[in-house]
Amino acid sequence: MNSYSLEGSARDRQDVALKAFARIADAWSLAPHEAATLADMSEVIWEQARQSGCVGELSSDQMLRLSALIGLYTSLELYFDRPTSRDWVRMPNGGPELGGASPIDAMIAGGLSRILRMRGYVDALREGV
Repeated sequence: MNSYSLEGSARDRQDVALKAFARIADAWSLAPHEAATLADMSEVIWEQARQSGCVGELSSDQMLRLSALIGLYTSLELYFDRPTSRDWVRMPNGGPELGGASPIDAMIAGGLSRILRMRGYVDALREGV
């Protein structure tokens, strides 16, 4: 009988999060500076992480950012059909959290708190709130 554990090393979770966010950055057509800012790292570190997954240890803030962005991506893929699910982050949005800005611009300007609010906003849309 196989026993599966959800407890991988922190390094394993970090590697998975970085790989997932690299795929999301491609899907959203993020420029390197946009992806780096969303992940709260320099462009040089982002490029290293993107290519090798090796950047040292990520902070809990960086891991929370990546987790929220992965969750946001997943919610968008569930709520919208393509290409809207991929384009939504670039579209000007008059929603209550955005005031006409694109979600990417709002998340870059607002940091972690805005990323978390965008995740909650899309989750609420998906749940019909």
